[in-house]
Amino acid sequence: MIRRFDVVAVQETRGNLRALRHLLKVLGDDWAFILTDVTLGKAGNGERLAFLFDTRRVKPSGLACELVVPLEQDAGVSAGELERQFARTPYAVSFLSQGQTFTLVTLHVLFGENAADRVPELKAIAKWLATWAEREFGWDHNLIALGDFNIDRAGDPLFEAFTSTGLVPAPQLAGLARTIFDDPGAEHFYDQIAWFTKGQKHRPVLTLEAIAGGHINFVPDLKGERTLTELSWHISDHYPLWMEFAIPGP
Repeated sequence: MIRRFDVVAVQETRGNLRALRHLLKVLGDDWAFILTDVTLGKAGNGERLAFLFDTRRVKPSGLACELVVPLEQDAGVSAGELERQFARTPYAVSFLSQGQTFTLVTLHVLFGENAADRVPELKAIAKWLATWAEREFGWDHNLIALGDFNIDRAGDPLFEAFTSTGLVPAPQLAGLARTIFDDPGAEHFYDQIAWFTKGQKHRPVLTLEAIAGGHINFVPDLKGERTLTELSWHISDHYPLWMEFAIPGP
């Protein structure tokens, strides 16, 4: 699945890198990776955030950073909204392809004891991205957020927090199941790919053209005689999401 794409954000990469190194060996010498250190603490779950990329197609353009929210009034995030840092610190890396720069921000929002526990992180990341985008307007970096936002439904408080500063989910992914346990007509919105669109003052919008998107249903090929629960013990129950972007001509 990974070999089909230019750059892939991988969620829940473990502290032990044995599996990742095996994956890189299978992908071959043309593939490279950039990843965070392990997020410590119970909520961090011993996870890393990683990007894998085909060096023949894209290259890092220089920026790689974890997102840390300053709990100050001028940052747009008050201490009352986010009483700590993210459970798993979001990770931003900028890439270059055919002369076009784009910045991917991958994150895995805290699931918590209930849905309300996720709202502070979703609000904070939405405000942080909007503020960062405005500050870096001259860079024209095509800011794209992606990852597991743990959003249950479109229109619920979690979705409203996520889209509160103008982030727009990829329309090509609307209505697609996010996990192998989703029922038709009752799909979750856990995983998203989103960006800022036109008409939003002071924020750079996506200059790349989003031309296609979808998810990869691996169940028919991998399930065999297993139940879905048994399958989820071997591979993530989340379907990989993908988007294809066209780079505008000169």
